[in-house]
Amino acid sequence: MKILTQSTRRYLAASAAALGLVAVLWLAQSQTVEAQPGTPVASGTSSGPLPLGAMAQAVPARSAATVVPASAPPVEVRGLPDFTVLVDLVGPAVVNIRTVERVRRGGSPEDQMQEFFRRFGIPLPPGMSPRGPQGPQEGPEIERPRGVGSGFILTPDGFILTNAHVVEGASEVVVTLNDEREFTARVVGSDRRTDVAVVKIEATRLPTVRIGDVNRLRVGEWVMAIGSPFGLENTVTAGIVSAKQRETGEFLPFIQTDVAINPGNSGGPLINMRGEVVGINSMIYSRSGGFQGISFAIPIDEAMVVADQLRATGRVTRGRIGVAIAAVDRETAETMRLPRATGALIRGVENNSPAARGGIEPGDVILSFDGKAVERSTDLPRIVAGTAPGSRVPVRVWRQGAERTLTVTVAAFEDERTARAGERDAEPPAATPAAQRLGLHLREPTAAERRSLRIEGGVWVAAASGAAARAGLLADDVILAIGNRPVASVREFEAAAAAVPQNRPVHVLVRRGDWTQYAIIRP
Repeated sequence: MKILTQSTRRYLAASAAALGLVAVLWLAQSQTVEAQPGTPVASGTSSGPLPLGAMAQAVPARSAATVVPASAPPVEVRGLPDFTVLVDLVGPAVVNIRTVERVRRGGSPEDQMQEFFRRFGIPLPPGMSPRGPQGPQEGPEIERPRGVGSGFILTPDGFILTNAHVVEGASEVVVTLNDEREFTARVVGSDRRTDVAVVKIEATRLPTVRIGDVNRLRVGEWVMAIGSPFGLENTVTAGIVSAKQRETGEFLPFIQTDVAINPGNSGGPLINMRGEVVGINSMIYSRSGGFQGISFAIPIDEAMVVADQLRATGRVTRGRIGVAIAAVDRETAETMRLPRATGALIRGVENNSPAARGGIEPGDVILSFDGKAVERSTDLPRIVAGTAPGSRVPVRVWRQGAERTLTVTVAAFEDERTARAGERDAEPPAATPAAQRLGLHLREPTAAERRSLRIEGGVWVAAASGAAARAGLLADDVILAIGNRPVASVREFEAAAAAVPQNRPVHVLVRRGDWTQYAIIRP
């Protein structure tokens, strides 16, 4: 047995005394008696220690009438979510989509160089004639992988939802299920404006996803994605909803998340914690080509409206009225004597359009369309597009400090891919010296294209590279004039371009869709 030293005994004695004092104070508080009115309370002015009873009386009593401030309600703190159940629930309905395209292999060095430019999206140098889809091709036709994406099964009989850009331009679409079975899919329909596509495989009793309610989705909520980034099938990533109603598309308000999305995730589902699909992962914001913390998903309610039309008819029908719009800010609202900044400001009205026939004028502000409020300018295209063509709808506008109601008959939005039966094919692009110097390959529009654009002259831009691309010209633009000289054929364009001194900027009048603008080409 070890013997304690004298210093150790003194330390233990002091500790015991301190513990005894704590016990006495605790006992005094636990035995506190509420003071009755008129009962004297010890003042504690004596120089000696208070007796235990006096100490108890000296403790302030809590009156029955005393109001104690209520503490804030406790915040429920949850641990990190466990996604394993969701993966087991939704994973079997997520598919990998692999696409193949047929191309002709060119044997010349120029063909190989052009393939390099095409693959990496580099404009063709001046003097290089476009081949591939827009020019002559030589050599045998071969198949090569085009891309990898994702999708998810809507119905047990094999309807699958994905992105339009995943299947666009593919000669063959191969779907791989979670159980490693492969099917060749048929593209039922795709819509480039919303980037939604439906494909079909011949199978039965397939697992399906559950469709969620986007209106219940909240910013800050946990979400999960399943897809095939870089071809790595069944990859699971997770994050939170960063924002809703993010305006990055023409017809869709996107869901913004911080879920890791990379090439190959496109078309895969965005899943909430209830195991429901709330979006289609579609794009990322990146300066490097890889994920940088910002990704976007198409809201599933908007996607299903498009998918239902694609399954029924193979195409999407939208309404249009023919206006150009702008946002209404606070200064604009004050200038126009609007009570608040709301609606869509009409910048221009297309000639002989439904809007023009209905009496809408530039400078009007559309406040509601078909009874639906237009809070922001971006609301109007979506509302109009969702209105059935042929419908006569009331349009409430603000004009000259007062409201008025007009009636507009909605027209159909023409599908740019629809070709008229019996029309001759477009002429192949002409490789003329002056046009090539500007980076242009031109052809003459077909009769159908002239009727569609309501033009009599002009030349069609088959490809733009070099100086023309730097000036902002795009394929399918129509050049109406060069140097203030109207042109009606490739020959006239060549003559007008040849008259301009080399290295001199050239002014061209360009028609793009329903709008006309000037561009300056600097060789």
